[in-house]
Amino acid sequence: MGEADGGRSCGTTRELQNLKQQAMEYYRQNDVPRRLEELLNATFYLQPADVYGHLDICSVAISTHFEVHEDAPPEQAEAEEAERGSEVSTAVQWVNETITEELWGIDPSNQEDVDHILRMFFAKKVQEDLERKELEKSLEDSAMPIAPPPIPPPPPPPPTKKKGQKPGRKETLIEKPIPPAEPVEPVLCGSMAIGAVSLAVAKTSATLDSCPLYLKIASLKHIQEQSATLTLPLLMVSLLSCGKSSPGKLNLMKEVIGIPHPGLTTRQGMEMLLEIQKHINKIIETPQIIGKMSHLGCLIINYDTIEQPLLLIQGICANLGLELGTNLHLAINCAGHELMDYGKGKYEVTVGTLRNAAEMVDMYVELINKYPSIIALIDPFRKEDTEQWDSIYNALGSKCYIVAGTASQSICKLLEHGKLSIPKSNALIIKHTNQTTMSDLVEITNLIDNTQHIAVFGSTEGESCDDSLVDLAVGLGVRFIKLGGLSRGERVAKYNRLLTIEEELVQSGTLGSCEEHTFFYYNEEAEKATEALEAVSAEASELFEPSESFFPTEVVEESAKA
Repeated sequence: MGEADGGRSCGTTRELQNLKQQAMEYYRQNDVPRRLEELLNATFYLQPADVYGHLDICSVAISTHFEVHEDAPPEQAEAEEAERGSEVSTAVQWVNETITEELWGIDPSNQEDVDHILRMFFAKKVQEDLERKELEKSLEDSAMPIAPPPIPPPPPPPPTKKKGQKPGRKETLIEKPIPPAEPVEPVLCGSMAIGAVSLAVAKTSATLDSCPLYLKIASLKHIQEQSATLTLPLLMVSLLSCGKSSPGKLNLMKEVIGIPHPGLTTRQGMEMLLEIQKHINKIIETPQIIGKMSHLGCLIINYDTIEQPLLLIQGICANLGLELGTNLHLAINCAGHELMDYGKGKYEVTVGTLRNAAEMVDMYVELINKYPSIIALIDPFRKEDTEQWDSIYNALGSKCYIVAGTASQSICKLLEHGKLSIPKSNALIIKHTNQTTMSDLVEITNLIDNTQHIAVFGSTEGESCDDSLVDLAVGLGVRFIKLGGLSRGERVAKYNRLLTIEEELVQSGTLGSCEEHTFFYYNEEAEKATEALEAVSAEASELFEPSESFFPTEVVEESAKA
């Protein structure tokens, strides 16, 4: 807890104890153990990136939507810190005042009713904010003097014939200008209170029903009939980062991601990826390669070409007796929006190497043909380059997943339109942030399923140690889960939660397998992986024997320090 919280916490301890005693007495007299009076008598504590609700029944944390910038200048870091502080303060005020009153006396098992009230409350806040801005603008307009109409510029001179140009010869075609970046989608200050309270209600209902949160979420999604089994999402684990913030010339690969073969259990897949990570760490210790830990939980590596990180992982797999494309698949988070040089209108793949959108399509096609083990490209372009999304989907959509992450709109905007208004793609990354409620998550995953897209549940860049999002991913039945690397305490906690859920489902006999939880095999080389599936599973059981704890104590401690 930060210094800003200490005084307030000490000053309210006695008040909280009195409230607890009053609530317990009220419950005993009125026999209403599922009421929300106790839930919403909460104290929220200020954290750098999160809102924490410490409740009498459970606690929740929701991360902010802010991107984490490696090596950000002090002015930028201070400005973002101040904005986060304002977000948290407003969220605390909403919860401790109006939201508490709005939800007083509601049964937490009525998640849809709770989320409807939260939505109405948020819509009211949005309207109030809009009216305030309109009033401020009208006051500014009335105070400004009326400027005279601008003088129109003189008409351009007629085109002159270039010296030496032959009659009828066409000039070189000028490249089509790139569409400007769309305005950043506004986020209403305090909106994270909505998502936090919705999650708190779901966790409280699960606790009172003595069931895990993932089962509660599954019951929300499958209202009519509860599935007898649950499937675990496939892992997408960050192994390396060679993006814009890396010291090398390579900008393209913000994340090189490992995806274990679907035939492996979650534990086997993690054991395999941890071995690969250990070998990466050993190589990075050499003086020729500089590496440091990213906020995403993976190493930032100093590389200059696209091939270098791929050859590194390929060599490590060969040393471990693993085969890329069979035991391990790869995904690349291209972070296309970070690569655009708006001054030149091109993507800067490596420092000094600029490509227009059409050339980027050709580069991706060449990359996938050369490395067929890459089965997913995340954000290969900015969302504004719709023609190129169409082109790459038509060229590679049958060979790998084209995934929209940052290139997509927020969940609330997508639900507002009632359709997936995203670039042409196979998959969509969804996150629990801001005003996203549990009902919103159920609705968006149903929409994704109905449009034959693939849902990837992702963590935010600035994460907390709350592992609830793993339960959300399992309960919603998404295909993949993207949690970052195998380092840093806030990410390790989520991987450990995933292992715990796998053990619980195995013990209860409810761990199911889904035919969709296999990759499409697009070429002759990859088709061999289908035949090798049983052999891979058997070999993995021998190579990576389950241990009592996936992450040794020293790894957890080092990750927490990082």
